[in-house]
Amino acid sequence: MNAYIIWDISPEIFEGFALLRWYGVSWVLGILIGHQIMLKIYKSEEIPAIELDKLTVYIMLGAIIGARFGHILFYDPIHYLNNPIEILPIKIHPNFQFTGLAGLASHGGILGALLSLYLYNRNFKRGYLWMLDRLMIAGTVLGGLIRLGNLMNSEIIGIPSSLPWAFVFTRVDQIPRHPAQLYEAIFYLALCIVLYAIWKNRGFYNLQGFIFGLGITLIFTQRFLIEFLKENQMSFEENLILNMGQILSIPLIFVGIALMILSRKKLADK
Repeated sequence: MNAYIIWDISPEIFEGFALLRWYGVSWVLGILIGHQIMLKIYKSEEIPAIELDKLTVYIMLGAIIGARFGHILFYDPIHYLNNPIEILPIKIHPNFQFTGLAGLASHGGILGALLSLYLYNRNFKRGYLWMLDRLMIAGTVLGGLIRLGNLMNSEIIGIPSSLPWAFVFTRVDQIPRHPAQLYEAIFYLALCIVLYAIWKNRGFYNLQGFIFGLGITLIFTQRFLIEFLKENQMSFEENLILNMGQILSIPLIFVGIALMILSRKKLADK
C-alpha cells in the first residue's frame, strides 16, 4: 500500500474579530515579492521607484476586486444575487467578523488587473504592452503563491490518484488525490524563471507584448490541461464537456498567441 501524503492543515492561522487565513497571507506575500521583482526591473531600466508604488496599489486593488467578481459572475451568480452581503469580506451572524479573502477566480483577477493598469497608464504613459511584459514576470509569483494558498485551504482538489505523491485531504475525504494546486504552483515558479531570463535577454526589448503573450499562452494552456486532473468546483459543471476554467482559458490562449505574433510582426515592419 502506498504511503500517501496526509494533508490536515487548518486553513486558519487564528480566528477572532478578524479571521486570518493562509490564503490571505499568500496574496500578501505574492504582492510583496512581486513588488520586489518589479523594483529590480525598474532599477535596471532606471525608472523612478515612486511610479512602482502607485502601480502596485492599482494592480492590487484591480486584481482582488476582479478576482472576487469573477468568482461571483462565472461560478455562482444566483447565490450572490440572493445573498449580496456575502460579496463583502465580512460575516454578520452570529457575530460580526472580517473573513478576509475568499472566493476568487484567476480569470477575473487578470481582467481586473488589465483594467486597473489601463487606468494607471493614462497618467504615466509607459506603454501598455511594455508594462504588461514586466508585470507578467512578477504576476507569476503571485499566481504560484495563490495556488499554495488553495493547498492550505484544501480546495481546488484533484481527482483520485494512486501515485505515491498523492495527497489525502482529510478535511474533504479520505481519498488520495492529485495535488493539482501544487502542480500549478510549481509551474508558476518555473514560468517566472523563464520569463525573467527572457526579459534579461536584451533582444526581446523591442518585442512589446511578447513576454505577456507567452505568459498568458502558457498559463492558460497548463490551466486547461490541469483541469482534467481536478474535481469540478461547481455542480453545474458536471453536465459540461469542459468545465468553466477550461472554457474561460480557451479565448485567453488565443489572445496570448495573437500578441506574440503581433509583437514580432510590428518589429518586422519597422
